[in-house]
Amino acid sequence: MNGRPPEIPPHKLINSLRGFRLLPAIVFLPTRRKCDEAAAEVAGDKSQKADAEKFEKRRRLFDEYLAENPEIKNHKHAKILVNAGVASHHAGHIPAWKLLVEKMMSSGLLNAIFATSTVAAGVDFPARTVVVTNADTRGNDGWRSLTANELQQMTGRAGRRGKDNVGFVVLVPGQFQNPKKIAVLLRTQPDPLESRFRATYTTLLNLLDAFKNFEQLREIAERSYAFRETGRQIDGLKRSFESTREKIMSGLSSRGVELSVNDVMGFERLNEARRRIHESLPETRVEFRNQWLRETVLPGMIVTQGRSGKRLFFILQMNGDAISAIRDDGQGNTFPLSRVNRVYGNKYPVREREIERAFYDVYENKNPSLEEPKPPEKSGNADPTEELIDSLIEQFVADAGDKREVYLQVLWENAKDADRLGSITRDIEFLRDRIWSPFERRAKVLDALGYLDFRNELVTEQGKWLADLRVDRPLLVGESINRGIFSSISHTVMAGLMASLAADAERNYGELYLSDSLLEAVTSIEDVIYDVSNVEWRFGIEPVEEINLSAAAAAERWTGGMAWDDLVKRTQAEEGDLFRLLSRTGEALMQVAQLRDSNPEAARIASETVDMILRDPIR
Repeated sequence: MNGRPPEIPPHKLINSLRGFRLLPAIVFLPTRRKCDEAAAEVAGDKSQKADAEKFEKRRRLFDEYLAENPEIKNHKHAKILVNAGVASHHAGHIPAWKLLVEKMMSSGLLNAIFATSTVAAGVDFPARTVVVTNADTRGNDGWRSLTANELQQMTGRAGRRGKDNVGFVVLVPGQFQNPKKIAVLLRTQPDPLESRFRATYTTLLNLLDAFKNFEQLREIAERSYAFRETGRQIDGLKRSFESTREKIMSGLSSRGVELSVNDVMGFERLNEARRRIHESLPETRVEFRNQWLRETVLPGMIVTQGRSGKRLFFILQMNGDAISAIRDDGQGNTFPLSRVNRVYGNKYPVREREIERAFYDVYENKNPSLEEPKPPEKSGNADPTEELIDSLIEQFVADAGDKREVYLQVLWENAKDADRLGSITRDIEFLRDRIWSPFERRAKVLDALGYLDFRNELVTEQGKWLADLRVDRPLLVGESINRGIFSSISHTVMAGLMASLAADAERNYGELYLSDSLLEAVTSIEDVIYDVSNVEWRFGIEPVEEINLSAAAAAERWTGGMAWDDLVKRTQAEEGDLFRLLSRTGEALMQVAQLRDSNPEAARIASETVDMILRDPIR
């Protein structure tokens, strides 16, 4: 109905590729479900050409592999793989199964695999042909276009080294197929590399413990690949600063005056201050208002911004004239101080519950807005500030004697370049602060929780063991250890708690019930989350509050001895997702198990729990 040709059924697609001698093939499909369905459909088609010799080799390889990997014995696609020589390959399968599929493909025993686009980045399948069925792919946030990198990784799998002179890429009709978009992506330059260097709590603790001061950390951050563009801008500004500085020095030297670059910059700043005094009244009113805002507006206050002033904003943090705030609908926002419209007088603690109360106080007229002061009227008398500035300017030429006019002329000639030096300096500091600000905010959080001494730039003893925790949410784990939550629980509850923190928040692992003991421990963890989130809010960091209770229940049952097949059936989750959850939980617990010196009881329970989690097929 939409004018697009119908999709080609998988069995007809494979038959067509066979007819043109284009097998083996990798067929990229947008979802896991489609991959599984396609493999089953091809296997059920009686018209598929069988190869007895390859069948026997597949059966032999399967049996040999099964001896070392018994978890694949009852895999739902075992007969499809061995009998039909096709397979699906995606993150929903356990690693042992995916490795078997890869072995068979590498041995030339499969006609086709049906895979999602993520496979292209990590596995090298030898295939004569790559089939692309969609210009779009489906991720956690719904449908989106393939990127140039993804498509080029997919098409790069076409052609077997040593067997094919060329590889083939075939575009077939699909719901989201778009040949024009594919053609554009194939000609597009690869997407730029992205650094994984981030301002994390453990990164900050480890770097500070190694280098002992924030300045070196700033330099490391500025040199990192993650901030390469900003770093290049800073380097360019530094070169511009030096060339401008040399220009001023050359000008001073050529005129034979005993002045320095700092003298010229000081002269320029004094004249700029005098110029502002002489600004017209409307402009003075703006500056007067901005000064009032700087003195009045503080974190914890409610303001409006912009001309309409309809939205309320709770101020979380202020960096110079930049305001970080949360809007009355829960959205984060950043805007300059000059955009503030109304200011409400009450000041509240920067905590989640207080934020909600602050908004309601405005709605209920319990928090009136402040009345702005009016700027003073100009008088005809000389401004004492201006007189002081004139006397300071005079000091630059006080010792010049009969060269007074020459000195003044030289100062004026270089004032514009001096202003440029000041502007460049401010731009450099702005860019450096933009890189450093995420680290600084996290350092203040760590300071508030006792893991770091911000004033003395030192990692505390508590921070040293936290730095050793390579887990996704170190503050929540660290605070739970500090409060003794991990020192007085059973192994199954330990596994459930760690799984709730290690799992992806949006992944569903079924509807299993949590035990009473685990529910009680979860309540304690939620108290930790609330307290840590309040500290993060205070310093302008967006907390990650959700924990995954379905993951907690699954890990509790597995650690309690539930069989793998029963766990898969009860959770109705895909085996690969369960495998990743339990592996990540085990890895996180191994991190806690290393804290034998600082937290011996939590380390002991974690170590014993790891042995209970990492049983077949979780290795």
